[in-house]
Formats: sequence, structure tokens, C-alpha cells
Amino acid sequence: MAKDQGSCDALLSSSTCETKTAKTCCECCLLGRAAQERGLSCDLTLAVWYQCGLVSRACCVDRSPNSNGKPAPGQNKQTWKTDFLLCFNGSCACLEGYKLKVDGKTCEDMNECLLGSHQCRGGERCINTLGSYRCQRVISCGTGYELTDNNKCEDIDECETGTHNCAAELECQNTAGSFRCRPRVQCGMGFIQDALGSCIDINECLSVTGPCPSGHMCFNTVGSYTCQRHSVSCGRGYHLNTDGSRCVDIDECAGPDNSCDGHGCINLVGSYRCECRVGFIFNSISRSCEDINECRNYPGRLCAHKCENILGSYKCSCTTGFKLAADGRNCDDLNECESSPCSQECANVYGSYQCYCRRGYQLSDMDGVTCEDIDECALPTGGHICSYRCHNTPGSFHCTCPTTGYTLATNGRSCQDIDECVTGTHSCSESESCFNIQGGNKCLNFDCPANYRRSGDTRCERLPCNQTSECLALPVRITYYHLTFPTKIPIPTNIFRMGPSNSALGDDIEVAIVDGNQGGYFAAKRVENGGVLVVQKPIALPQDFEISLEMKLRRFGHLSVYHFKIRLFVTPDELSHMSE
Repeated sequence: MAKDQGSCDALLSSSTCETKTAKTCCECCLLGRAAQERGLSCDLTLAVWYQCGLVSRACCVDRSPNSNGKPAPGQNKQTWKTDFLLCFNGSCACLEGYKLKVDGKTCEDMNECLLGSHQCRGGERCINTLGSYRCQRVISCGTGYELTDNNKCEDIDECETGTHNCAAELECQNTAGSFRCRPRVQCGMGFIQDALGSCIDINECLSVTGPCPSGHMCFNTVGSYTCQRHSVSCGRGYHLNTDGSRCVDIDECAGPDNSCDGHGCINLVGSYRCECRVGFIFNSISRSCEDINECRNYPGRLCAHKCENILGSYKCSCTTGFKLAADGRNCDDLNECESSPCSQECANVYGSYQCYCRRGYQLSDMDGVTCEDIDECALPTGGHICSYRCHNTPGSFHCTCPTTGYTLATNGRSCQDIDECVTGTHSCSESESCFNIQGGNKCLNFDCPANYRRSGDTRCERLPCNQTSECLALPVRITYYHLTFPTKIPIPTNIFRMGPSNSALGDDIEVAIVDGNQGGYFAAKRVENGGVLVVQKPIALPQDFEISLEMKLRRFGHLSVYHFKIRLFVTPDELSHMSE
């Protein structure tokens, strides 16, 4: 298994003694193979037991590839390696960190991170590399440190990077994980420098030995001192004793109102020092406790949004749309929608909120929170919402149709004509025929004139003639037609076509309006194989017409006359006029 597969992982399925022994043997063989691949001696210098050393040496000596990766001539066993591939007796395996592809001849990288075979510790992230992997730290190094390329936490030199907040008169000094601000200017002789870089006068007169000779009194001056012969006068911080013979220390801390204004007071020989409360710092020059402006000293570190300095401390506040968290420093988003600021719907967003309206309403431009009804009927496209009349309602609208002759379609917007002839809601008698028009109906009947007989619902045929000229001059057939259309149809429009049922070579056809065209709205025109009735003048008002058309057909020297009685019902175009 070690020679053929280059791995002993298949032996992990059982915990028997035999399996453990086989796995140990397999791993010793892999040890010898690894020594041979690296050009090391097959005689291991490692401290392994005798049997493992024999197995390791046998597996090491057994591998002997030539320069082209194929077995040498005369070899009984076939063993060779190409790149990451190891082959033995026709079986191939890959080096550690690689796996054999399905072709059985090439190796590809094994992603230990996906397979979970890495050994990265908690707080480290596995990153796959060719043939191996590396572990990268994912937990922050903490303030003042940064993560290096070798996954180590290294101190940040704030002084070098310029990320310190030392004042101009102070010098930055880097420390592990932080920095310090030290005075840039050194004090002269007779002064001592405090932690803030301020120069404090040294009272040389308070030294143990005393700078003045015997019989002289020392007086401290700024940066120095003077010696005078003894006189009954005491320096600052001292007063004469009761007998006036010497100066004794003044206890500035004595009494209910000490010099530290409510802070802790420590008396010193010839002076005193204040122990300031939290949020204050002692000024050695003015010898008083001064408030620390935390917001200015630590900008952006104390509060998430706004910081306000107060005496001895500070307080945090938040910008509009946020509220102070329980820790008093961070800010949580304020859900303004809980107070119902919008007239209809409210959506909370980070740091603010947004009002929106239900369908049929729009947000007011005045305040941005009130929802106003949309008058759909008054919109520029309102004329196309309803085919007849639009009525606005709060948040919506509805359409209506003329009170008679129409019904509202299923889409709730269009008006459909009611065919009274089909629904049986007309008032025509049995002798009359019902003809539907837009918004109503007509009851029609006709009688054939003398010398004619009825040959259909709309046709009268001439009776046989006795060959008299008067009879032969009568029309062969009179046909009745019923047409309807609304006012204001396009001009010109062909509304009726006439012609013989069949045509013959040499036919001569004449068409003419013989009656009913008193207003001049219509015209008869000759077309190929017949004629047409044309509306040539706009008809603005609804009205009824009865047009008589005549067609003369001369065929093979014989004249035939045909009459067409056309009843025209021009209806009002109600649906083209919407009412608000």
C-alpha cells in the first residue's frame, strides 16, 4: 500500500492489532521512500526500532528510477516518479499534499482546508497552498499591534507612523503596544521638570545641608536663591513660631476649606500637594486641580457619536435617529416607526425612517409623512382610464357607462354595447325585425311595392313582365340593408359596396344615389366590378338616413337595373366624451 498508493490512510477503518501493525509497517515504508526522494542515505540515522529500520531500508533501496522516469532495462519491478506522481508495478500514487486524478496518471493539489485535514489552531484560518497549506491568524492582535506576514503580532511604532496625539511641545516615545509623550524642552538650572514638561522652581533653601553659610538665612528665588543674614522674616510656606525666633512650616491642608478646593490635600514642608479626584489633574504651577477634557485628549475613543466634556468627567450623546446604548458610549438605531410618525406605512432605516403610502395614495411634498389621495381621473392619462366616465374615490376610482344601452365590461373600465336583439330586451313586434345600434336598437319592417314579391328577409323580386316597356324599366331586384356607425367617423369612409354576383367581359356598370342625400353627406363612386357608397362630409349630429342606390348593368346589350335601399343610423359618439 505504501508503494502503490503512497498513503496509509486506508488502514484507519479498523482498530485491531493486525491493522495497527500493518499501518506501522506502511508508515516505516513511507519513511524510506521519503529518504530516497530527498537523496538521503537509505540507512536511517533516526532512532527507530530494528524492524522499522529494515522495512524503511527495503522500501528506500527498492526505488531506483532512471533519468527518463521509466524503469531501467532488466528490472523485474516497475517503479518510477514523475513530478508529484509515484508509480510502482503499473500502479501510481501522489506525494503528500496531492491526490490522483481520475486518469490514474496525473496528480492535482489536495485542498486540506476543504477536507478538514489541516492542523490550524483556534483563532487561525486555513489557507490552501500548492501541496500544502498555511495557517493565518484571524483574531485581532489588539490595540498597538499589527499582524505581520509571518502571522506574528508586532508592535506599531506610533511615533514613526505619526498616529500619536502628543502636543507640539512634547516628544513622542514609542512603548510596547502604546507610546509616551515626553517634554521636548529641558529645564535650566534651578528648575525641575514635571510629567507634563512644565518647569517647576527648585527651592534650594529646603535642601538638607542648606546652601547658605551659618548665620545667614536662605531665600528662594525663581531659578535660584539668595542668602541674607538672619532676620525675622519667613519665606513662602512658612510663618514665625509663637516666640518669633524661627520659621515653621505652614500646614496648608489644615482647616475645613483647604487649598485643594475639596480634593485630597497632602502637606509638604514649606508647600503642599493636591490629590485630585478622578477626572482632574494637578497643575503644579497654579497648585490646583484642573478638569481633564477627556473628549479632547481621546478624540473618537470614548463615544461612538458625540462627546461632551463635563466637570470631572464626560458624557456621550447620539446624532438624530439614534439613542444611547446601555453602556453609555455606543449608539443604537432608533426605531422611529414605533411612534407612528407616518399617516399610513412606515419603514425604519438605519438612523432614520421612510414613509410610504398604500396603492392609490402618494406622499405629500409638504411634510413627507402625510399620504394624499391620488385623483386618477385628473391625471394626464385619466382620459384613458375609463372609456366613458371616471369617478375618483379615496385611494382608488371607478368607471361608469351611459345609463341605457351599455354595460360595464369585466375589466371595470370599458363600456360594452348591449345587444338588445340578442338579449331579448327590445320592444319590437312579431312583424318587425330588431336591429341593434350603439346604445339602443331599431324595430324595422318593409313591404314590397306593386309588381314585386318578397323573396327573402331583405329582398323583393320583380314579377314576370309582359314585355311592356314600363315593366322592363323597373328594377330587377330591390334589396334592403341596415347600417349603423357613430358620428365623427373619418372622412372619406366607404360604408357600402355593390356589384353583380359575377362579372363578364364587357360589363358596363353605372352607380348613382337616386334619393335620400339631401344633405350631401354621401356619394356613389364607380370601382372595379361595382361601386361604393362613401361618407364624404362629416356628420356631427346623430340622425337616420334612408339612401336609395341604383346600379345599372349592361351586359351583352341587355340593361338590368338594381335598387339598394340602405337605412343608416348614425349614433352619438358618447364614449369619446368623458365627464369628470
